[in-house]
Amino acid sequence: MERFIALLLFILVLPFILVLLILVTLTSPGSPIFVQKRSGKNFRPFFIYKIRTMQENAEKLKDGYSHLNQADGPVFKIYHDPRLTTFGKVLWKTGIDEILQLINIIKGDMSFVGPRPLPVDEAIKVPKKYNLRFTVKPGLTSLWIIRGAHKLTFKQWMESDLEYVNKKNFLLYMYIIVSTIFLILKWTVKEIVSFWGGGDATTPDSNNDSGQARVTG
Repeated sequence: MERFIALLLFILVLPFILVLLILVTLTSPGSPIFVQKRSGKNFRPFFIYKIRTMQENAEKLKDGYSHLNQADGPVFKIYHDPRLTTFGKVLWKTGIDEILQLINIIKGDMSFVGPRPLPVDEAIKVPKKYNLRFTVKPGLTSLWIIRGAHKLTFKQWMESDLEYVNKKNFLLYMYIIVSTIFLILKWTVKEIVSFWGGGDATTPDSNNDSGQARVTG
């Protein structure tokens, strides 16, 4: 059922996605789509899709910015990452860059809700006591995200994932989805207000995905 719903949503938002991809192409060199290998259910690797928010060679530059890492645990995160492009900052702050993961749900790699998928090199460093988080499909959103994402410690992040797996039910699933929708609307409004006011909205911590420098959130 999830895959069917994701397919319908993808068809519905495809014109919007195409506009975003064109804007990314026009505002920075390189492919408008970012692809990275992540660890899925039972550590099975798969390729995750995002709208590119960073410089084309962001992954190669990652080691050079390791001293700026602000996340604890075996993950990488810079809150104001210098690799973000101007338009990419808007996509990243609103979480819209994650929209291509509808493709991952259609393919069966991901679910709408579940622990966020970590890059393979980070997933293997997660302490074994948290392996339960890898027994379900990773999600487009998660309990960790609606609780503040990287405002939480790595321990709190992992515990939130385990809590979801242990309590997994339809009501919790819907609560996370509805909460995520409200968060995205909140971040989008912030960006609009910031744009017209000439300021810089506070970066939301929910999209913190490691791949392009955010820790997969």
